[in-house]
Amino acid sequence: MQIKISQWLLSLIIVATFLITGCTANSVSNTDVSTPIPSSQTQLAANYSDLPRLNGKATVVMTINSSPVTIEVDGMNAPLTAGNFVDLVQKGVYDGLAFHRVVREPQPFVVQGGDPQSKDINFPESRLGTGGFIDPKTGRERYIPLEIKPQKATEPIYSQTFESARIQQQPILSHTRGAVAMARSQPPDSASSQFYFALTDLPFLNGNYAVFGYVTQGMKEVVDKIEGGDRIESAKVVEGLENLTIPTGS
Repeated sequence: MQIKISQWLLSLIIVATFLITGCTANSVSNTDVSTPIPSSQTQLAANYSDLPRLNGKATVVMTINSSPVTIEVDGMNAPLTAGNFVDLVQKGVYDGLAFHRVVREPQPFVVQGGDPQSKDINFPESRLGTGGFIDPKTGRERYIPLEIKPQKATEPIYSQTFESARIQQQPILSHTRGAVAMARSQPPDSASSQFYFALTDLPFLNGNYAVFGYVTQGMKEVVDKIEGGDRIESAKVVEGLENLTIPTGS
């Protein structure tokens, strides 16, 4: 007999699981954010001037299982998150990486990938989901702040979930089917390179995780058919690269 669980309880379980598995090894042990949050969100954004920024939109085409997936990346509403993603695509970071987490049961949830460790076919599968992009210039993992823009706002909220910031509005970029967002662990500023596709509407993630774009082609034909272990054969920026700003020295 199938045991039925309430939608509310199931959502809590999924969110808890997402926090545990969508993380990096360093951020698992660091469960507190010790840096105080500046009162001005503009000032806080300026603190990340060393990160890539997308000043507009871009189009990325990922080839998965020999088929294209087109992603519209929105730097107008998530400039740092989108800039990080486009920069990693341009650097070839995602080429050859595996999707290490696919959740379709008991209901559709996410397809997650982007762990650079998955490029090594001999890397233990049980440890996938713990890695992020190591910047070769610094030798350290690059983290980006949680960046979510509320409706009717002129700029995103940084380093806070909507709950902690007491934001009652919905985000401009919401978790509808086909949304592309950054995976992270519990600390809000722990996202690096791992991302996920939303397989269905996931409103309980709104205000907690940063959506930065949407699949515009290939959702049903490709993303819905991805299995664990499938790889990104290539990822290319086909439009909007001129909107990417790279800090000097990066």
